[in-house]
Amino acid sequence: MVRLGPTLCRQLSSSSLISIAAKYKNYSRNVFLRYLFYAPFAVPPRGETIWERTLSLGALCRLLSFHWLGGLSSYLRAAEFSGVAWVRNSSFAWSVQPRLLTQMAQKPLRLLACGDVEGKFDALFNRVRAIQKKSGNFDLLLCVGNFFGSTPDAEWKEYKTGVKKAPIQTYVLGANNQETVKYFQDVDGCELAENITYLGRKGVFTGSSGLQIVYLSGTESLNEPVPGYSFSPKDVSSLRTMLCSTPQFKGVDILLTSPWPKYVGNFGNSSGEVDTKKCGSALISSLATGLKPRYHFASLEKTYYERLPYRNHIVLQENAQHATRFIALANVGNPEKKKYLYAFSIVPMKLMDAAELVKQPPDVTENPYRKSGKEASTGKQTPAPEEESACQFFFDLNEKQGRKRSSTGRDSKSSPHPKQPRKPPQPPGPCWFCLASPEVEKHLVVNIGTHCYLALAKGGLSDDHVLILPIGHYQSVVELSAEVVEEVEKYKATLRRFFRSRGKRCVLFERNYKSHHLQLQVIPVPLSSCATDDIKDAFITQAQEQQIELLEIPEHSDIKQIAQPGAAYFYVELDTGEKLFHRIKKNFPLQFGREVLASEAILNIPDKSDWRKCQMSKEEEETLARRFRKDFEPFDFTVDDD
Repeated sequence: MVRLGPTLCRQLSSSSLISIAAKYKNYSRNVFLRYLFYAPFAVPPRGETIWERTLSLGALCRLLSFHWLGGLSSYLRAAEFSGVAWVRNSSFAWSVQPRLLTQMAQKPLRLLACGDVEGKFDALFNRVRAIQKKSGNFDLLLCVGNFFGSTPDAEWKEYKTGVKKAPIQTYVLGANNQETVKYFQDVDGCELAENITYLGRKGVFTGSSGLQIVYLSGTESLNEPVPGYSFSPKDVSSLRTMLCSTPQFKGVDILLTSPWPKYVGNFGNSSGEVDTKKCGSALISSLATGLKPRYHFASLEKTYYERLPYRNHIVLQENAQHATRFIALANVGNPEKKKYLYAFSIVPMKLMDAAELVKQPPDVTENPYRKSGKEASTGKQTPAPEEESACQFFFDLNEKQGRKRSSTGRDSKSSPHPKQPRKPPQPPGPCWFCLASPEVEKHLVVNIGTHCYLALAKGGLSDDHVLILPIGHYQSVVELSAEVVEEVEKYKATLRRFFRSRGKRCVLFERNYKSHHLQLQVIPVPLSSCATDDIKDAFITQAQEQQIELLEIPEHSDIKQIAQPGAAYFYVELDTGEKLFHRIKKNFPLQFGREVLASEAILNIPDKSDWRKCQMSKEEEETLARRFRKDFEPFDFTVDDD
C-alpha cells in the first residue's frame, strides 16, 4: 500500500478516500488510519482539521461503515493529544458515532506526569519506554518544572532534528529562568520537536474526551514588566475569570504549575524538608482554590511529596464536591532515587457520575488554603501576596469588624513600629477558669504550658479525668488563636500517649453552650471496658433517643471549618481521630457527654453523670493532683520546650 502523508491526505477528495478505504479494508487498517487520521493532526493547518477540510458528513458516515471501526476509535483518541488545534468540531464528531465516541471517552485515560527534566531527555524517555513495555501504552506525558537544564544542548539537538523521538506525546511547561527562555519561541505554545509540545504561558487544554488541563508556566513575579519566565497576578486572575465565570463550573481535571502552592501542607501530612508556609506561590494557592483541580502537579523543589487529598467544600455547610490531590515530583535522575514520574488513570470530570465524582477518599483533609471558618463561609479566597503578610490570619471578634489578627499576634495593617502580641480577650466578669483569676482553684492545676494548662476536673468521672484549658479567656476552640490551637493539639497527643501507657484510651468532648470559658474534657476509658466503636455507638444511640442530631465529620476536618465563632455546639473526638458534631439550635442537656460516658455501655458508673454529686474535699483533690503530676512527669513536653 502506498503511504499517505499529511499533505496528500488533505488533498484527497471524499470519493477518493472512500475508494481507498473500500479497496484496503481487509489490508492493514492501522497503516491506513495512521496517515488518514493521525498524521494530519501532528501539524494541523491553522483553524482547520481533516474533518472540516476533506470530509462531508455523508462521506465520514460511509467511512465509518467499514470494518476497521475499532482502529478508527484508537486513532481518534491518539489524535486528541497530538496538537493544540485538533478536532475543533467536536459536536460534529459526536453526531457521527455518539455511541462509539462515548464508549471511547469514558474509558480511563492513562497519563504520566514528570518533574524537572533538566535536559536529561534520554533518561526520561528510556524510563517511559520501560514503563510502557511493562504496563502498556500511556496516552500522554505531562512535564512540570524545568524541562531544559544548564547542560550542553547536544542531547536536545538529537530530538530537535528528529534523530531521536519521544516515545509518547509529551506536553511541557515553559521557562522558569532567563537561561531557558530561548527554547520557547512562541508564548502561545508550539511544537518543540516531534511528539514534544510546549503548551504556552497560560491557558486551558481540552481534549475531545472532555479532559480539561489548565497550565501556568513560570515562577511568580510581582514586578512590572513581568519577565518572560514568570507569571503575574493578572495572569492568575485572567485564568480564574475565564474558567470560574462559566455557568455550572465545578472544577478542572488537572492543574499544571512549576512552583508549589504556598500553605499546601496545612492540615496535611508532612512535606519533609520543604516548609510550605515559606516556600511556594500564594498566587498558585489562590488559583488552586478557585479552579478546584482533581490533580495538581508541581515541581522545582527537587523532592517528591504526595499530599493527602483535600476537600473543596465546607463540611455541613456546602454540598459535597470532589477532592483534590496535590503531587510534587522530584527531578529526573536524582541520586536519592526520589520519585519523578507519576502514573495515573483518569476519567474526565464531565463524563463522570455526580455521586462518583464527589465520593470522598477515607484520608481526605481540610482545604489547606482556607484560613478560618468565618473566612471560608463568606467565600473569601487566599489573597495574593500584595494583600497578605507571611503568616496565617484568624479573625479577632473583639476588634472592629473586618480587622484581622495574625498568628504572631501582630496586626495585619502595616506599621513602622513592631507591635507587642495582643492579649487574649478579657472576660466580662469573674471567670473560674482564667488562670490569672482569683476564682481558679489552683490546687487542681497539674501542668502549665505557654498558652494552655491542664487541671483535674472537679467532680471528675475518674481520678484522672482532666481538662485542657486556655490560660487566656477564650469561649470555644473556634475562637482560639493559632499558637493556642497548636499547644492544645500537643496536649491532646501527649495525653493519648500517657493514657495508652496506662492501658486506657481517652475520649475528648467540648460543650460550647452555657459556658464562658473553653473546657476540653478528657476522660480516660480502660481498654478492657469497651472498644472505640462501642463508645461511638453509645454516643449516637443516646443522641437519637434524645432527638439530638449527632453527625460524624471527617477525621482530618477542622472544627473551625464547621462552626462559626459564637455558635453553640457539642463536639466529641475519639482516640481514633473520629469526630461527632452537633450544632445546638435551642436546648441541649448540659450533662450529655458525662451521661454517655458514665452509662453502663462504657464506664458503668451512671451515678456519676452529674459532677455536683461527685465532689471531694480539698485535701482529697490535692492528693489526686499530686499523684497525677508525678505520673504525668515523664510525658511533660513543657519541660522540653523550656
